[in-house]
Amino acid sequence: MPAYVLVDITVKDAETYERYKQLAPPTIAAYGGRYLVRGGATETLEGTWTPTRIAVLEFPTVERAREWWNSPEYAPAKAMRQASTQTDMLLVEGLAPGMDPASKK
Repeated sequence: MPAYVLVDITVKDAETYERYKQLAPPTIAAYGGRYLVRGGATETLEGTWTPTRIAVLEFPTVERAREWWNSPEYAPAKAMRQASTQTDMLLVEGLAPGMDPASKK
């Protein structure tokens, strides 16, 4: 079943983060991932969450997402991101294909 990486990023060093944005996409693709959201406009509909930059990645499985996050290919980009941003990141398991989202798990 698919998995999603949800990222809330506050950029502290724009120059370094621009280099990260060039390095990360090929590593994501190498693990079967793709961007669904990459820094688009946000609007708070409820609550007090006011993110500055959101990214949503989709991977074929939770395992592939974890492999990417821990991979040697992503390590240099990850270090660059960690040095240039404040990041909150979640890994979320998606629904199995054909699963009714209204049904109980």
